[in-house]
Amino acid sequence: MTRDLYLEDVLSEIVTLIRDFLDCDSCLIYLVEDGQLVLSASTDETRGKIGQVRLRMSEGLTGWVARERRLVSISQEAYRDPRFKFFKDLPQDTFEAFLSVPIISQSKVVGVINVQHQAAHVHSGSDIEMLSTLGEQVGCLLVLCRQKSAVTSPAGA
Repeated sequence: MTRDLYLEDVLSEIVTLIRDFLDCDSCLIYLVEDGQLVLSASTDETRGKIGQVRLRMSEGLTGWVARERRLVSISQEAYRDPRFKFFKDLPQDTFEAFLSVPIISQSKVVGVINVQHQAAHVHSGSDIEMLSTLGEQVGCLLVLCRQKSAVTSPAGA
């Protein structure tokens, strides 16, 4: 924890680690900004959409996870779930399996981690536990990054 933390770099490393560990096709991290969920990290072609894809807390499975502070695991046909919302900018919307956990910091939801598989996939209990634990750890990391940013930003900026 002594090296400089740059949030974008750290989030990029986290989604890559998750993708490799869970052998999934996509991992996305959304962070809460001004009451919306904003795509903040991605392992795939949606990297160009970082900062552009925004959802209200009432939209889609991701919004449901944030709003309800609960995980969701769907092993097939995630796009048929009644909470699902299609976003034309996200090719993952056609993927079969979906696992999503809230990112918690200081008892508040500050984001969501989504893991998706193109084919049907059953998420094991250890996969779910690992991703949930990561959601808590990413929440702690966000606090550290934001504190460092506040300390290093010039006054009045």
